[in-house]
Amino acid sequence: MKIIQATNIRKRFGSLEVLRGVDLEVYKGEIVSIVGPSGAGKTTLLQILGTLADADADSQLIITDKEVSKLSSRATAELRNSSIGFVFQSHQLLPEFTALENVMIPAMIAGKSRREARERAGKLLNQMGLSERAGHKPSQMSGGESQRVAVARALMNEPAVIFADEPSGSLDTHNKEALHQLFFDLRAELGQTFVIVTHDIELAKRADRTIYLKDGKIERIEVNN
Repeated sequence: MKIIQATNIRKRFGSLEVLRGVDLEVYKGEIVSIVGPSGAGKTTLLQILGTLADADADSQLIITDKEVSKLSSRATAELRNSSIGFVFQSHQLLPEFTALENVMIPAMIAGKSRREARERAGKLLNQMGLSERAGHKPSQMSGGESQRVAVARALMNEPAVIFADEPSGSLDTHNKEALHQLFFDLRAELGQTFVIVTHDIELAKRADRTIYLKDGKIERIEVNN
């Protein structure tokens, strides 16, 4: 099942052409890594695929059979909240809320009851090995714990795909390896699809496919064993 179909993705900021016609497909249950030098357009591509930014005219993006350019702003926001999860380099948890409350947020936005949201958030934190941290705020947790809370939040609405932008970039070696393993465990347990921008070559090579981006274009795609 195809989750993403991106065709001729282009993005220009003034005279700077950041993306120069990117075509890619992502299938259910795949883990796809995107690598390349700084300035290659990796984060911009991820933001467009995740509907956080618009591509230029003549680009086409289809996510779960919905053509994004034909959706209203409200419908795009609904698609983003229901079908897409995000994990960033900095966990971006809200500091005034506990781990449990942070994980609940996407469900509350989707209109779920507080009881239903709390129940699922608790299960996800348990799955992450963080039940004892449910009542802790981000300042009371380690970087690795905070990133796992962020992954739980991304999973809250059972998204079709999770986009991760340098998710382990701020972690030490132990927490980095644990986070990477978590992605593959979630794929094995849930069939979860991931698209990951990373500088970590080991993680990139573990992915099913590695997309090499250079100067705003795909240089090559490698299928990893």
